[in-house]
Amino acid sequence: MKSEKKSLLQDLIENSGGCVVTDGGFATHLETLGASINDPLWSAICLIKQPHLIKQVHLEYLEAGADILVTSSYQATIPGFLSKGLSIEEGEALLQRSVKLAVEARDSFGTSAKRNPGNKYRRALVAASIGSYGAYLADGSEYRGLYGPDVNLKKLKDFHRRRLQVLVEAGPDLLAFETIPNKLEAQALVELLEEINVQIPSWICFTSVDGENAPSGESFQECLEVINKCNKVEAVGINCAPPHFMESLISKFKQLTKKAIIVYPNSGEVWDGIAKKWLPSKCFHDDDFGFHATRWRDLGAKIIGGCCRTTPSTIQIISNALRENI
Repeated sequence: MKSEKKSLLQDLIENSGGCVVTDGGFATHLETLGASINDPLWSAICLIKQPHLIKQVHLEYLEAGADILVTSSYQATIPGFLSKGLSIEEGEALLQRSVKLAVEARDSFGTSAKRNPGNKYRRALVAASIGSYGAYLADGSEYRGLYGPDVNLKKLKDFHRRRLQVLVEAGPDLLAFETIPNKLEAQALVELLEEINVQIPSWICFTSVDGENAPSGESFQECLEVINKCNKVEAVGINCAPPHFMESLISKFKQLTKKAIIVYPNSGEVWDGIAKKWLPSKCFHDDDFGFHATRWRDLGAKIIGGCCRTTPSTIQIISNALRENI
């Protein structure tokens, strides 16, 4: 029997010793570079106003050792762009731009890396980011998982369909569904991947506020049942959750799925919703990410990176630790 050809993602993991590094927080670093993202579109506002900064963030993550770049489209939605007074065509062009900027950064970095004979650079993959319906609402509901009685499977599929099509047509290497809070949205995404017959691999990441279940309160066993049946999803895991949740969640996912496991937690800092600021972590610091990344890898994670408040420096620490301990 002829064996199936490996996907780009499977190839990358295999050629990297069994574990690869995805990038870190986007909005945090955009702000460091001078971007103003206090907007319902969040970091996606820079697709309109400061695309050069998006490209710079991608390049800095490549320099830090990222094997996968996640595009700036997490909160970029056609309804969101329409609410800013843009046309559907302009909104779709901005979604395409998010992929184009990442591809351009990857290709220019690859060209310069090849000039250095001692460089072990592996061609990075570009993952088109697709945030949850809650991310579009910009009201924190991706961390509660309760969209209300009016949001059903059809509504979620209708919400995601066109953005998914536009991003796939823009030519990324894979799709990154991020911060999914419940089983219903996971089911909507899986059904869309099959209906559209998407030919590039995907990952689906949930978040967790208690370290045990999805934000909706549903068990991950329930959430993964629908994903495990879909060959178009190659990796599942957790993003945008505290780093100290990762060990137990990797162990849990290892029992629930045969798919590659991906984790990219927040920095460990805590958001104070009243004061509207981040509070320092009492138990987890940037330097800790190296030790913990090797631990997460040893427990079974195949893709490791960072989410909110992590930076290129965090990714450098993770990359160095994983490459020293292959």
